[in-house]
Amino acid sequence: MQKNSITTKMVAYTALVAAVYAVMTLAVAPLSFGAVQLRVSEILVLLAFLDKRYAPGLILGCFIANCFSPLGMVDAVFGTACTAAALLGITHSKTLFGASLWPVVCNAFLGVEYYFLQNAPLLLTAGSIAAGEFLAVSCIGYVVFRQVLKNGALVRQLQIG
Repeated sequence: MQKNSITTKMVAYTALVAAVYAVMTLAVAPLSFGAVQLRVSEILVLLAFLDKRYAPGLILGCFIANCFSPLGMVDAVFGTACTAAALLGITHSKTLFGASLWPVVCNAFLGVEYYFLQNAPLLLTAGSIAAGEFLAVSCIGYVVFRQVLKNGALVRQLQIG
């Protein structure tokens, strides 16, 4: 019975995180997509620094949100792969700031997608996407999660296990 309750809890957390990520992305959709973007929902990827079991929900939420991208299913696949790569780095990071840099680096590769699909300038697009990620995750997200990490009771609440 204990195993079933843990599985049920994981499914619930995954669904909840996926829904929150997707809604946050789509609520500000003009800012969440494009060669210049500020995806505020990316702050949530730092949850995986607290507990790697948040990663599936974040990947699913990214996929759902990217299904509504102007670039269509290419972005749903490629953009989600960039987020999955970032989450892999985050879950292995030793410091919060180091974790916050993974989305900056990994999502910069979206410049390739915009280069091929929209003839956008590769380096400029990669740089603008990286800058948006840096602002969202490494600036705003880092400040928010530093405060979270100072609150032991909140950290324990956020851990799934």
